[in-house]
Amino acid sequence: MRESLAVGANEQGETQSVLSWYANRHGLIAGATGTGKTFTLRMLAERFSSAGVPVFTADVKGDLNGFAFTGADGAKAAQVAQRAADLGDKDFEFQAFPTAYWDLFGEKGLRVRTTITEVGPLLLARVLDVNETQEGVLNIVFRIADEQNLFLIDLKDLRALLNYVSENAAEVSVKYGNVTAQSVGAIMRQILTLENQGGDRFFGEPALDLKDWMRCDANGRGFINVLAADKLMNNPRLYATFLLWALSELFENLPEVGDLDKPKAIFFFDEAHLLFTDASEALVRKIEQVVRLIRSKGVGIYFVTQNPIDIPETILGQLGNRVQHALRAFTPRDQKAVRSAAETFRANPDLDIESAITELKTGEALVSFLDENGAPSITQKSKILPPRSSVAPATLVQIHAVVAADDLREKYEQDIDRESAHEILNGQQAAAQAEAETAEAAQSQPEESGGWLSGLGGLFGGGGGRRQSVGEAVLKTAARNVTNRIAREVGNQLIRGIFGSLTKRR
Repeated sequence: MRESLAVGANEQGETQSVLSWYANRHGLIAGATGTGKTFTLRMLAERFSSAGVPVFTADVKGDLNGFAFTGADGAKAAQVAQRAADLGDKDFEFQAFPTAYWDLFGEKGLRVRTTITEVGPLLLARVLDVNETQEGVLNIVFRIADEQNLFLIDLKDLRALLNYVSENAAEVSVKYGNVTAQSVGAIMRQILTLENQGGDRFFGEPALDLKDWMRCDANGRGFINVLAADKLMNNPRLYATFLLWALSELFENLPEVGDLDKPKAIFFFDEAHLLFTDASEALVRKIEQVVRLIRSKGVGIYFVTQNPIDIPETILGQLGNRVQHALRAFTPRDQKAVRSAAETFRANPDLDIESAITELKTGEALVSFLDENGAPSITQKSKILPPRSSVAPATLVQIHAVVAADDLREKYEQDIDRESAHEILNGQQAAAQAEAETAEAAQSQPEESGGWLSGLGGLFGGGGGRRQSVGEAVLKTAARNVTNRIAREVGNQLIRGIFGSLTKRR
């Protein structure tokens, strides 16, 4: 069912709405710190949830986790309700929303993990911050893992395969390209840095099934999935890599659905500029491709950042639904940013967009959504509706209570460490070492007779410089014992014969 999701009202009292059937055409929420971006994100997430659309959002500052709890009460509640009524929302009431909490570190939500294999060499190179040559080594590592059926689950698997590549560098270089000890060493150091920052917690099993982010409750409301990202922001590259991985997984695994009455899921990417900071051209092209094509799979992406120019132009041009909060213009650079932001909106002959951006109050924004014809609407200065859930940060006790009641808790609670590249390669190395030690021990056993008698051992397969298997070593040892026994018996007979002849001569 198609719906108009009210967002606010313009100065003429006309309701400004996101059309559910165009919500997958992506969007942008921009504005300086403290101008109301977080409240707008909250309100939109609640609107989508009420319409039966699952939502994902990252909680970067730790103040976006109150969706599971009812909003304000008392005198302040009356003020909020009155504001909503003034903006045309006559049925406004505070309420809680179905919420799932997630956390890479498992402290403030269900554990989020994925495998090294699923992340792939391109994103792994980004999170490890390696150069182009080292990225090439990672590509070789992933190729070998594929060809030898070595599953890369966590960082110890990656280390094991890097060691294997380094020890067999000559053979690997001939087949796949040059691999140097220096490149492998540099990657190893970056892995250590990632571990020291807690990034190793992201890699493991059970891996996250993104379908678990696309649930609805018994009343048909979409779950709002909140990722605790306050601690994750200590490693911005890991945060950005995680978001890009999720986006790529959705793109690769969801079927084509065309135009729907409402999206299958909406993703809010807060601090969106981190997705593109220091990103290679290949990665930016990949993001652009995914953003352009994923709408046909029913997924909408909303970038949340301070300034529209934080987003590459090729991607910014694909964001049809826009909410621009205030920007400050204290410096020439700020003024240029305001001018650039104003140029990204559809002109309004009755509104100086560039001036309006600097004059907006908290809770106000310039709004332009796709109209019924799929074209950007004329930009309007509007007041944004308040959220209905609690704007106060949830306590750890409250979060743990929600997690404990989540049907997915048992699925993600326990780590799984199955056989993968680390175990397989270590097993092969241990077997090879044991075989070598057995063969060396068999070959180093002293002969009990020499001369022409020792040649009898050749009848039982003795001699040769080839490395023996364990089975060969056992057979040869047995043969040598038989040979020595025969040699002793023949020798004794000869000696007895000689002594006997001497006795007779006397």
